Amino acid sequence: MHIVVCIKQVPDSAQIRVHPVTNTIMRQGVPTIINPYDLFAIEEALRLRDKLGGEVTILTMGPPMAEDTLRKALTFGADRAVLLTDRFFAGSDTLATTFALAAAIRKIGETFSPADIVFTGKQTIDGDTAQVGPGIAKRLGLTQLTYVSRVADVDGEARTIKVERRAEGGVQELATKMPCLITMLEGTNEIRRGSMSDALRASRAEIVKWSAADAGIEDTAKCGLRGSPTIVKKVFAPSPRATKATMVEPGDATPAEALIAEIFKQQPELESKLMTLARGY
Repeated sequence: MHIVVCIKQVPDSAQIRVHPVTNTIMRQGVPTIINPYDLFAIEEALRLRDKLGGEVTILTMGPPMAEDTLRKALTFGADRAVLLTDRFFAGSDTLATTFALAAAIRKIGETFSPADIVFTGKQTIDGDTAQVGPGIAKRLGLTQLTYVSRVADVDGEARTIKVERRAEGGVQELATKMPCLITMLEGTNEIRRGSMSDALRASRAEIVKWSAADAGIEDTAKCGLRGSPTIVKKVFAPSPRATKATMVEPGDATPAEALIAEIFKQQPELESKLMTLARGY
């Protein structure tokens, strides 16, 4: 079984700053990490490989420094890492990103072996769109299983997979044929601690590096900024709240009564609006 995991190198959200003049994210000097949601996808892929055999390929698109992220993924026990890097990819939105990643996954299938399962995290912490996984599935014609909380069963011979998907109001149990694409929810597992041998192997491993041409992309107009219809007008940090929290002393009243009285005191028009609505019923 061949499993491909798409990951992304993102700025550490705890240290992101916004430029006060340009209102853009300042990436210089900010350490990068593997997108936290992608760690759940990596661990699930490794668990399936350990159980069923096969190999796990990690794929990312980014600048040359994204090689560090791939080596980190190799320390967990992944078998191979592919870096899709080219100046044509700069400025890609989710549409252009899925175009490039889908081409790379096809190339992986031609170069090594076709992917039985493609894993991604549910979303990234820098974009928060949750569009890349479904976009890849659409471009590759794969069944997509999103917001998966548990992979219940995989039958390698029958090439079927059963998962539990978190949905509003409950959990859905889904089954489909492979190949398919799965986006993993957070909290579904815990990433393993890589072994010393994996760490040594990762430091020496050759990262497969593909340009747009290497990945078989002929129409570079669909890549990067040229192929991205999304335009970000502004990035800004929210203004700090002007008002501070106040302590409500209930006294003889119940805590709920005291809280309601304090709310009406601060927003007198709210009480009259609620009374009007009550009379309407």
